[in-house]
Amino acid sequence: MKALPGGGTESHAREEELRALMVRYQAGEARAIDELVERLSPALLRYLSGPYRQASDAEDLLQESWLRIHRARQSYRPSEPVLPWVFAIARHTRLDGFRRQQRRGRHEVLVPEAPEPARRETTTTTPDILRLLDELPKSQKEVVWMLKVSGMSLEDVARALGSSVGAIKQKAHRAYSTLRQRLEKGA
Repeated sequence: MKALPGGGTESHAREEELRALMVRYQAGEARAIDELVERLSPALLRYLSGPYRQASDAEDLLQESWLRIHRARQSYRPSEPVLPWVFAIARHTRLDGFRRQQRRGRHEVLVPEAPEPARRETTTTTPDILRLLDELPKSQKEVVWMLKVSGMSLEDVARALGSSVGAIKQKAHRAYSTLRQRLEKGA
């Protein structure tokens, strides 16, 4: 974290800018939402994308997240950080999308013989990190995804998941240990 003149940090300054944008958005300023979407969409899209989710599905979830954020914008409290509030909404959108996909899967008809999937050529013996992440317990995978892929702080992840910082640290530590062991074994 980079210190700024006056004793603040880059993270704190960014949060204050996001908070000001959110307040302006609540007041009905159209430019504020455009700027929020521009700043937060890349991180949200990374969070909503999964190793086995198609890009179009992740983009649909992103759109749905922004619709939910729009509907819930008046529930945002300016005294609270913006990122955990936004990521909590995105998390619920992702879970609802997963549930929809599961329901849809139960109603689909299986064909007698599926075509053979295209094989991916690999030139390295390093295990596929996305596959390793997918093998983690759901709660650990979500924490690693938010911390490392979405770039959120421990405090923001804790707020978004309704947990304590200690619990998030513990889940992250366990996930890192598991990943390290599997990488060393060549999983």
